[in-house]
Order: sequence, then structure tokens, then C-alpha cells
Amino acid sequence: MSQSTWRVLGATGFAGSAIMTRLQQEGINASPVAAPRLATSAESAGQIISEARRLESVIDYLADSFAGADVVVNAAGLSAPDQQDLTSLVGANALLPTVVVVAAQRTGVKRVVHLSSAAVQGSRPVLDASESTSPFSAYSFSKALGEDCILRLREFINATAQAGAAPGSAASDFPPAPSAAPAVVGPHHAAELCIVRATSVQGSGRKTTSNLARVSASPLAMVAGSGDRPTPVTSVHALAEYVVSVGSFAGDLPSIVLQPWEGATTGSVIRDAGRKNPRHVPSFALRLGVKMGHLISSAMNEKLQGAVRRAELMWFGQDQDDTWATENGLLPERRIGSVLREAHTASGSRR
Repeated sequence: MSQSTWRVLGATGFAGSAIMTRLQQEGINASPVAAPRLATSAESAGQIISEARRLESVIDYLADSFAGADVVVNAAGLSAPDQQDLTSLVGANALLPTVVVVAAQRTGVKRVVHLSSAAVQGSRPVLDASESTSPFSAYSFSKALGEDCILRLREFINATAQAGAAPGSAASDFPPAPSAAPAVVGPHHAAELCIVRATSVQGSGRKTTSNLARVSASPLAMVAGSGDRPTPVTSVHALAEYVVSVGSFAGDLPSIVLQPWEGATTGSVIRDAGRKNPRHVPSFALRLGVKMGHLISSAMNEKLQGAVRRAELMWFGQDQDDTWATENGLLPERRIGSVLREAHTASGSRR
């Protein structure tokens, strides 16, 4: 689909702007789409899908924006790991992607790539592309809920398309969109939906990255054991390259793909971001620190869950199963080292 037409929601955001830059570099015709701001009190996939189908004015707006597009990338959402307000988190990270999929299907879009987060799987030893999730915070819950909605829509769209009654077609109860100039949707048309789980993405201008540089240069910079454990700390450039590769992939896409490992270890992250060697602390001592952090967070209504998880990731890392990307030759260029070194320089300049 390298010669196709793309639309990108969240194109001015951290990840979306990098994706737009990558599309321009590859000569792919792409246009930004402003993402509507949504909020909801719904907390189940069924409720969110029902609510999304009632948002006809939003569907019409998105469908009109998607007209003529082959690929839609949803890079919009609320990246706020420490936020507790579920109404805005679920609105941005679950209801919005659901409406995007509904509008894309009813406009005849061929492929939708939704940017999710590996945070949905929590602190399990190995991140993967399975449907299994273990959310640990309001943010990760909202992202996991968004994935659940998309997976359910994917199943419904494929089933109805096989029966010749695809949403948006003449045989469906769900009309084509936009209502003012309805698209022609075939009875067997099914938009291909793919979730990309981004990992711990770093880049210039991101607060998370500047904080990582400051901590890495401080006495708090430490790792468990030898510091050679793999970590899912990655660059926004690699994420953008991977998203474009997934959207352009010639074959059938899995329902979920994981952003590949970029070669970073717990020790290399500290050395690049802090320009110093980390302190090596016995694993049992840091495990105790994580447990204490969870206890304190629990006493504070889970307000510190994001901070505790970031410390755990810095100390212990996390492995990744990027088999699909490896087998299909979609491993992006590794640039995390240079991104972290630039963050260290920028942090020093500010000080």
C-alpha cells in the first residue's frame, strides 16, 4: 500500500508528527485529521461501542475526512500515565478509536492502524502481541479497553462481511457515511484493523524523556544486577518507521502487533541518557523497593502506580516477543541510543 492515500489522526502530537514526517520521507500521500475530543462514563466495551454508533455527527465528520483514503492511522489519544480521570482517558483512548473504526468501515477505508500501548500488559516478564492484558492504572485500563473495542469490532465486521452485509453496505442496518454524500461500500468489504502496541517511546520534546535523562544523570540511576536485561525503551523514530511499515504491509495483518525491541538494555539506557555508569544493586533489594512503592501507592488511591512502574522498568527492564516483525523483515533502524544522548545534552543545557 505504499502508493495509497493515508489519513493520520493526532498528526500534531508526539507520535503522530513523527509518523507524518516518515510518510513524507517515503513519498506517501498523507493528510492530517483533527481528532474530536470525547469523554464518556462508560467502562465496558459493549457500552462504548453502543455509544460510538450513536455519535452520528462525529461519524459524519470523520467519514468526510476519510473520503478517498486507503489507510487511516489513529495516533490520537491521551498519553497521561499518571492521570486518574477515567472519563477523559476512556473518551480519548477507547471511545475515539471505536468511532474512528466505525467511520472508516462505513466510508470504505481499506486499513485502520490504531496506536495503543504495551502498558496494557503491565509488568509481565515478556511483552507480546496476544489479546491478554493486565492493566494496572487508569491510563493502562483505558488503553486496554480501546483494544477490546477494536477487537470486538474486527470480529463483527469480518463476520458481517463474510455474510455479505458489511456495515455501510446496502444489506446492513448501519448506513454508509457521511450521510450528506454516502460512500459506496461493498457488501463484503471489511476494513482491516490492526493494533500497534507502542512500548516506552522516547524523543525530543517529551517530558518523559527529559525526566529519564535527569534521573539517569543523578545518584538515583541504578539497575538490578549486571544491567544487561533487555528493556522496551525505544525511539519515536523507530515507532514511526514501524507504523508506516505495518500500514504499507502487502500481506494480511495480525489483529495486534508489538513494536520491536530496539536493542536497549537497562544499563545502556542509563549510560546513554545519563552519560554515566549505573549503580548495580542486588535484585532482591530493588524488588522490595517495588513492593513498598505499590503499598504506598495503594494507600494513596493508586496515584503513584505510574511512577512505581517507571522505576521498575528502569531497574529490571522487560523482554519483548517481536517474532512477527522479525519474520517479516520489519525491524526499524535502531536509534534509541542517539535519542537518549541528545536528551542528556538537552537536559544539561537547560540546567
